[in-house]
Amino acid sequence: MGQPMDDEPSLWRRATRGDSAAFGELFETYRDRIFGQALRLTRSPHDAEDVTALVFLEAWRKRESVRVVEGSILPWLLVTTNFVAKNTARSLRRHRAAMSLVPAAASSPDFAPDVDDRLDRTDREAAARAGFARLSLNDQAVITLCVIEELTLLQAAAALGVPTGTVKSRLSRAKRRLAENMPEAPASENALGGAR
Repeated sequence: MGQPMDDEPSLWRRATRGDSAAFGELFETYRDRIFGQALRLTRSPHDAEDVTALVFLEAWRKRESVRVVEGSILPWLLVTTNFVAKNTARSLRRHRAAMSLVPAAASSPDFAPDVDDRLDRTDREAAARAGFARLSLNDQAVITLCVIEELTLLQAAAALGVPTGTVKSRLSRAKRRLAENMPEAPASENALGGAR
């Protein structure tokens, strides 16, 4: 995770009191990290932008109850990103299902699937994303914090509000489940190697 910026605790205290300028500075600091996590989950820059905006909206709305880890809100933002991305995907599925009931008008060919295929850089990345998406939210949270963002077990435990031993066992189980979700991947490869 790295060290929080020197004035983050002060900025966050001001933000919790309603200082939008302080919150804006925190947004500028962490926007790209949150967008990166959202993009890993959604595979769509447009959807990742929406998820990022919703995460920071939630941070502002729930600013008095955001869990701060070693002076930083980043772990809370990352875990919230996983929840928001999953909820967004669920909403998109419902929307697509509803739209499939609407009679199609005469239209030109849809190039979106071709564009999506070109955006997937490798089969390995697609397999890692699909395997990650099949994990539970708890497994996604511990993989995000400990593997993707490289937080320590202690930092992840503080972010998740659980003992360090729980994080260690969850991480072990989550890695095993991720590997099981990716049967085509050679056992010797790192399960998240292509997803970073």
